[in-house]
Formats: sequence, structure tokens, C-alpha cells
Amino acid sequence: MAKEAQKTFVLRIDAATMSELERWAEDEFRSVNGQLQWLIADALRRSGRLKKSKKAKKDDTNSES
Repeated sequence: MAKEAQKTFVLRIDAATMSELERWAEDEFRSVNGQLQWLIADALRRSGRLKKSKKAKKDDTNSES
């Protein structure tokens, strides 16, 4: 199974926001990077801009039964 290529970028964020993001990530047992990836993917899914993965589609199909 081929892994998707990942791109890196710099994000400037104010100290208060970063502090809250660190706390939230810790609460969810994620790294800050993982939390940001989750937040972005969730926002893209909710806006309809990100297609569901094959696994997500399969899970949806199974839950309807």
C-alpha cells in the first residue's frame, strides 16, 4: 500500500491559541501536528471539500445495516 506524499509548511500562531491547541491535543492523546491534521481534515469533510475515504464509506455502509 503506497503512502500518500506529505507536504510541510510553516504556521504562525499566537501564543494563546497555541497553548489551547496543545491542551486540546493532549486531551485527545494526539500531538499538536496530529491535532491540526485532524482539525483540517474534519473541516474539509464537513464543508464537502474532501471525499470520504474507502474505509469511511465502508464503515457508513456497515452501520446502515
